[in-house]
Amino acid sequence: MRQNTKRAMRNKVRKTIIKTSIREFTDAVSSKDAASAETAYRKAAKVLDRFACRHAVHPNTAARRKSRLARRLNALKAGAKS
Repeated sequence: MRQNTKRAMRNKVRKTIIKTSIREFTDAVSSKDAASAETAYRKAAKVLDRFACRHAVHPNTAARRKSRLARRLNALKAGAKS
């Protein structure tokens, strides 16, 4: 099996894991549960960092996604306080 094919398969699995963790965060935010959203954010950020390090996604892409998730989490927390 060619290296290119093996790497593409491996990266496909990794990207699926990223999408799943982001979806879990999105579900937690839409349910307006700040505690579970915080936990889901930490998991998603950890997954993004891990796979950016392994070049499944570009490091800047991972940073941008983490930033967007963090903004949504902070908005949820700010809305919960008011």
